[in-house]
Amino acid sequence: MSESDDEVHAKSASRGLFDLRWLIAGLFLLYGVVLILLGIFDSDAEIQKADGIRINLWTGLGMFVLGALFALWSWLRPLRPDAPASASSQADDKS
Repeated sequence: MSESDDEVHAKSASRGLFDLRWLIAGLFLLYGVVLILLGIFDSDAEIQKADGIRINLWTGLGMFVLGALFALWSWLRPLRPDAPASASSQADDKS
């Protein structure tokens, strides 16, 4: 019941994969939600400080959309380990 070389290589290569896009997506989504909530509940004084613009709300929406795009990108195109070199190319390298 020994595993083939390809299976062993795939398992060891996938252990080294860490997709930072998920971390970035999570942070942008979290901060986006926090800013959206702050923007919804901004006082009139805070809105007037920003020339009448709900800056927290708009920034939060932008961050949330960016986080969602990163999550979508990571989900649609996940990282995959490189394919192991074929036996014929390894033989060429040795000669």
